[in-house]
Amino acid sequence: MGAGQPVISVDAKKKELVGDYKNAGRQWRPAGEPALVKTHDFLDRQGPGKAIPLGIYDIAANTGWVTVGTDHDTAAFAVASIRGWWQARGRHDYPAATRLLITADVGGSNGYRTRAWKMELAVLAAETGLDITACHMPPGTSKWNKIEHRLFSHISMNWRGRPLTSHDVVVNSIAATTTTRIRREECALRRRSCISSCQSGAFFLNLRCGGVTTRPPVWAPRPWQPASARIS
Repeated sequence: MGAGQPVISVDAKKKELVGDYKNAGRQWRPAGEPALVKTHDFLDRQGPGKAIPLGIYDIAANTGWVTVGTDHDTAAFAVASIRGWWQARGRHDYPAATRLLITADVGGSNGYRTRAWKMELAVLAAETGLDITACHMPPGTSKWNKIEHRLFSHISMNWRGRPLTSHDVVVNSIAATTTTRIRREECALRRRSCISSCQSGAFFLNLRCGGVTTRPPVWAPRPWQPASARIS
């Protein structure tokens, strides 16, 4: 960040059922007019489905970008969200950028072992000309990712106790989320289908990902802790 290069925090929020379903929390309503919801949270196959918010938090600019998917939480969807952020905000906020640093947790669609994630990042690096570095949090430290407490927690507080009856409600609720730290937050709905699986194993092993560096999670022992310990 000191060199003026973008640093973003990426993660997918919990999938939300879209429809007349109970949403945890409390909200002020007129007396005697509660919001009516279904008694069970079984997914209605004929209904609007589900919402998959994938957030991108720009650490230096202190801004948020959320893409709401309707299909699957895949590596293609994660990188498509980063591509959308770069085209809409990133390239304008950082016109002289040559590198991009991504911080993410260890699992899910952006896990460090997911070959599709690395392959999609390689395609993005070729399209944008950026040297992309992805750093992953060690296991058990996903809450250290800044997007968790800078963005997602405030979204959950903003729509608490309110049924998410449609994708428009989800998008508008996220876009209306404001905090004392985040200067701007934008949200977009993505209805395109993302491939849930792909035959990328042998192909990726023979592919040289130019411009992409992934760093697996490594626990660094603190100075007062031994590197190994015996449990008796």
